[in-house]
Amino acid sequence: MAYNLLKGKKGIIFGALNEQSIAWKVAQRCHAEGAEIVLSNSPLALRMGELNNLAAECNAPVIGADVTSNEDLENLFTKTKEHFGGGVDFILHSIGMSINVRKGIPYYENNYEFTHKGFDISALSLHRVLQMAMKHDAINEWGSVLALTYIAAQRCFPDYNDMADNKAVLESIARNFGYYYGMKKKVRINTVSQSPTRTTAGSGVKGFDGFINYAEKMSPLGNANADQCADYCVTLFSDLTKMVTMQNLFHDGGFSFTGVTQAVIEQMEK
Repeated sequence: MAYNLLKGKKGIIFGALNEQSIAWKVAQRCHAEGAEIVLSNSPLALRMGELNNLAAECNAPVIGADVTSNEDLENLFTKTKEHFGGGVDFILHSIGMSINVRKGIPYYENNYEFTHKGFDISALSLHRVLQMAMKHDAINEWGSVLALTYIAAQRCFPDYNDMADNKAVLESIARNFGYYYGMKKKVRINTVSQSPTRTTAGSGVKGFDGFINYAEKMSPLGNANADQCADYCVTLFSDLTKMVTMQNLFHDGGFSFTGVTQAVIEQMEK
């Protein structure tokens, strides 16, 4: 059911890769709620071709951008403002990559060249996006920016590897930039800490299936899925949450504040 929560609003969705992606679900939900959107992803992701299907469904242009390139981001914001005839009202940052994870390199043996690349893409990219948006006055007053994160930014999850460090910095950037953009133009910036979700990126983490089952047992409401995350993002893009900023918002069925559940105790006693 749609409520027209985003009627008349315009936004940019970074990171939709395929139908498993949270960003893909967010784009669909924003479109259903009346928003106009621009889709962006890396040149490599665009070559896979699947984003064109989402673009057709949402009647959205695709503007490629390497988020480690200031030139690409400048081009993205310039073309987006031309397309909409002005600024945007919301941005979703759903970007993350770890070469160390992909290659199965444990945290204590991380390859630092890989670490730097993952940091640039997964965390520093949010700063680049916001810096370029501010430079081009690309976000309208009372706009909303969201970045997707994970509780490994606060707690140790061994196989999440250097992505935990990336997410911790991502959350810090959201808080700090949230202050400056809030003071400058009432733009609010938050992170959403989502349940482990069966996406292409999430599935690359060692032991993911076992962990997602554990998280399900540890969450009073169960794991939040990608569609539910999209619903939550829509509320944070809407005018109903104008005074929420600089927050890390857990969307995880209660996992983040649960010490132990009866289901986990019973499993350990078997």
